[in-house]
Amino acid sequence: MTTATWNGVEIARSDDTVVVEGNHYFPRDAVNPEVLKPSTTSSVCPWKGTASYHSVVVDGKENTDAAWFYSDPKSAAAEIKDRIAFWKGVEVR
Repeated sequence: MTTATWNGVEIARSDDTVVVEGNHYFPRDAVNPEVLKPSTTSSVCPWKGTASYHSVVVDGKENTDAAWFYSDPKSAAAEIKDRIAFWKGVEVR
C-alpha cells in the first residue's frame, strides 16, 4: 500500500499507483478531495503533455502546487491520465 502524507495527515492511499520517473501517480479516487485546492498553474512535459496543479491544504496550511495531474496526456503517458502525483514535501511511501 502506497500512502501520501503532508503536515502529519494522510492525503492519499492506494495499492494501485503508477510509477513514472520516480513519482507515484495515485488514482484520483484514492486522494482525499477535501485537501485539494484548484490552481491555475500548468507546465508542459515534452513526452507527457500539459500538467495541471492543485495546492494541498491540511489544517489550514497550504502547500502551493504540491499535486499535479495530466487530464489529457500524450499517448506515451496514457497510463497516468487523471492520476495525481505529489512533491514539495509531501511524503510518499
